[in-house]
Amino acid sequence: MNGTSRPRPRAILRIRFHPGERSEELYGQLLAVVDGISSRVEPLPADWSAYVDLTGALTYWDRDIEGLVAVLRLRLLALHGVQCSAGAGPTRSIAAMASDLTPPGAATVVRDDPYEIASFLRTRPASAMPGIGPKTARTLSRYGITTVGDIADTQLPTLQSILGAAAARQAHNRAHGIDERPVVPGAALKSLSTGHRFDRDELDTDRHHRAVLGLVQELGGRLRTSGEIAQMLTLTVTYADRTQTTRSRSLTEPTAHTTALASTARALLTGLGLQRARVRTLALRAERLLPAEDTVHQLTFDERDDKLRRLETALDKAATRYGPGIAGAASTFPLAR
Repeated sequence: MNGTSRPRPRAILRIRFHPGERSEELYGQLLAVVDGISSRVEPLPADWSAYVDLTGALTYWDRDIEGLVAVLRLRLLALHGVQCSAGAGPTRSIAAMASDLTPPGAATVVRDDPYEIASFLRTRPASAMPGIGPKTARTLSRYGITTVGDIADTQLPTLQSILGAAAARQAHNRAHGIDERPVVPGAALKSLSTGHRFDRDELDTDRHHRAVLGLVQELGGRLRTSGEIAQMLTLTVTYADRTQTTRSRSLTEPTAHTTALASTARALLTGLGLQRARVRTLALRAERLLPAEDTVHQLTFDERDDKLRRLETALDKAATRYGPGIAGAASTFPLAR
């Protein structure tokens, strides 16, 4: 023997929780169950999911990936009565794609084998791959690129002329099953999230915007109540076919000011190009939270902004006295059907 060995296959899990009722306390309890299997857990509270690196856990528990995922699903059901759906693969993007097509109570596993990876990826629609939203998928389709296999078969310079250098390189790599992003363990309480589920799959972009503004109002109030400010917003859109798109953007300055949060949230939503998308749910997450005393507000001569901050304070007091949702921006109230 020459003292070298084949690198240990990676095993990344994307697990989604499907409880009857949601609370931050329950989400933390579910994460604790997952942590009992592997300590490398990256919470994604906006859509009640998490990434889990099972690579080392497979050896520790002496099980294959299907067996270990089955144990985890049984523990979640036995301890908390919560069904989950799970997708596993050698990369984050493959795990996410596998999870997206898996119904509650089931698991989809893609093994770290070149043939199995290619078989799974090539037939999937381009929009199913993380990083390819509806707008990008429409752009690619105009060039006859409609599946992940088409992306893999397209020469990189051609993709770069369509998508730009960075996005093309990312798409090309992921279409070939290459994604080196690690699972980054973190605490769920470093973020705040909220979501809105439409009564029916919603095509109306005005209703999309109203829903997001409502989420911004709720998040802003919760941040100010807890004495925290956010450095980043993440918007997750779930479509009628249960696929998802997630986009994040750093704020100009850490803030809990609703107007500043709304500006970033609107930019995230507009950038997704949802004109023809049937949207089922929208989730907004405030991330990288800091204590409010760490805020640095750039002083301006904008009297309107000062008035909005005073109004915000009054609305917070009203919400504290009468309950959330009693008052807010007119554009966030639902339209009558």
